[in-house]
Amino acid sequence: MAINLIYFSGTGNTKKVVEFVGKQWGQPIYEIDLSQKDIQSQTFSDDSLCIVGVPSYGGRVPFVAVERLQKLKGNHTPVVLIVTYGNRHYDDTFIELKDTLDQCGFITVGALAVVCEHSIVHEYAKGRPNEEDFQEIQSLVETMKKNLHPIEVPGHRPYKEFHGGLKPKATSECTKCGLCAKLCPVGAIDIHHIESVDEKRCISCMRCVSVCPSQARQCDPKLVEATRIKIQKPCQVYKKSELIGG
Repeated sequence: MAINLIYFSGTGNTKKVVEFVGKQWGQPIYEIDLSQKDIQSQTFSDDSLCIVGVPSYGGRVPFVAVERLQKLKGNHTPVVLIVTYGNRHYDDTFIELKDTLDQCGFITVGALAVVCEHSIVHEYAKGRPNEEDFQEIQSLVETMKKNLHPIEVPGHRPYKEFHGGLKPKATSECTKCGLCAKLCPVGAIDIHHIESVDEKRCISCMRCVSVCPSQARQCDPKLVEATRIKIQKPCQVYKKSELIGG
């Protein structure tokens, strides 16, 4: 059985988690990176397994991930959902992801919520997933594998509104190397105007911040602090990885 890993990963943690989960099956692995702009249409059979992972942005699936997932078609293909989140909550991310994949012909047979370091307020869940997290994930996956079956997932319809997050911009340390523009998954940075960002296109994935070799892109510190205070209460509670519908 082929294992198809399909993920959107702004700062790399979601990819890391999805790849770790995929290895637990010990089968040939194929990967589709939804941060790539040239996703091709593809159909999956019912004798393969897809593992689809996304980060929760404001309790929702990144809209660009939804758009690119719609290019993939299942034929009653079993799928495991993975949602990563920054220790606050995943809100409606699971139900939106499941609805999207249902419409594409997939059947959700397992789901896992994993806490990762917050992509904006790094003090929340700092350094996670860590070794202890991966041990817990491995145990949860083993439990899941023994009982793969169609499941329901948490969330509400209509989905929670997402009004957009913080928009990183270049600081004076920028060397104009262009790496951020090259790797931005939505083309929100013009290679000829590195210092700015197209705020309408930007999805606040923080990819540009994480890949900058000069650490020269950042969000407005005042807005980061406001975000820290806003989500402080739920983020101070230590949360563990969670098997959904198991």
